[in-house]
Amino acid sequence: MDLQKAVDALVASGAESGLQVAAYLHGEPLAEAYAGVPGPGTLIHSFSTGKGCTATLVHVLAERGLIDYDTPVARYWPEFGAHGKTGITVRHALTHTAGIPQLPRSLTVTELCDWDTMCGIVAGARPLWEPGSGSGYHGWTFGWILGETIRRVTGLTPGRALRQYIAEPLGIADEVYFGLPESELPRVAPLVEGGWEVHLARLPLGAPFTRLVAPNRGVWTTAALANRPAYLRADLLACGTMTARAAARMYAALLGEVDGVRLLSPERLAQAAAIAVDGKDRMLVRHHMKGLGYFLGMPAMAGLPTSFGHHGSGGSIAFADRERGLSFALTRTRLVDPANATATVLADDLRAAIG
Repeated sequence: MDLQKAVDALVASGAESGLQVAAYLHGEPLAEAYAGVPGPGTLIHSFSTGKGCTATLVHVLAERGLIDYDTPVARYWPEFGAHGKTGITVRHALTHTAGIPQLPRSLTVTELCDWDTMCGIVAGARPLWEPGSGSGYHGWTFGWILGETIRRVTGLTPGRALRQYIAEPLGIADEVYFGLPESELPRVAPLVEGGWEVHLARLPLGAPFTRLVAPNRGVWTTAALANRPAYLRADLLACGTMTARAAARMYAALLGEVDGVRLLSPERLAQAAAIAVDGKDRMLVRHHMKGLGYFLGMPAMAGLPTSFGHHGSGGSIAFADRERGLSFALTRTRLVDPANATATVLADDLRAAIG
C-alpha cells in the first residue's frame, strides 16, 4: 500500500487535521508517513496511548527484579495502604482491578498537574469494590498508582525513568515523554476538537466515566486540556506525548530486537500480553480484554487477542501484533469520535500488504 498517499488524502479531505503513522515488521521499519504536521519528529499528545509506555516501564523494571507483580503497592509506597488498600498489588493496578478509578468531583487542573497532591489523593482513596473482584478503567489513577511505585523503586521521576530504561536504549529519547521539558513545548502540535468532546458530553447522565473517572469537565481529556503548557509539562503517567515512530519502535522492541535492543524476554512478554481480564469494564461499561497494563484485541488490532497495546482519547493508538511480528502506531491532532475508523483502516491495509 502507499501509506503516504492514504495519509495525505485523509488530511486533504478534512477528515483529519494532522496524522503520523509508523509501523515496524520483525524489528525493522516497515512504513512511515505524516501529513498536516511539520514532520515525523513532531510531538503529539496522545492521552492514554501513553499508558502503554507506563506498562512497558513497569515490565522492564520487573525484568530487572525491581518490581514484582504480586507484591502489594503499599510495600513500595507505604502511604498507599490506607483505607483498606494494603492488599492491592501491582497486578491489580495493571489490570484496572484495584477498585480506585475515582477522583474528587472538585478536582482542578492545577491539582491534576501536581504530583504530590495527586499521590496524596490516591493514597487517601477508598476502594469502590473489593480489589481483584472486577475491572474498571482507572483512566487517571492508573498513572499515579504505578508512577509513584516506579519513583519509589528507582529513585527517579517517572519521566526520567522512562528516558533511562526505555527511550535512551532505543534511540528515541527526544520522541517520547510523560512530562515535557519546557524547551520541547514548541515541538508539540496543538490538538483540535473533532467530535471527542461532543462524545463525552453526550454520555448518559451518571455514566461511570464522567461521574467517577473524569468527574468534571476541567479534567476531561480534551484538546483544551492537552494544549495547556502546564499540563504538557506535568509527569502524568496515564498519558504521553510522543511521535508515532517512537511508539511503534517501542512495541517492536517488545516483540524482538530493534538494532540489538530487546526490552523484555519472551517469557516476560508472554506474561505481560496474556489475557488477564476478559469481561465488562465497570467504568467503560462494555466488554474488554486486558493484559498487564495493555488492552488486547481492539478493532485496530483486528480483534486479535494476541495483539496488545493502548489507545488514547480522541483516537490515537499504538500496539504490537505478536502473530505477525508487526507494531503499529497512529498519532493525530484531531480528537475524533470513537466511531472514527482511520486507525483500523490503515492498520488493516498494512496487514493486507504484508499478508
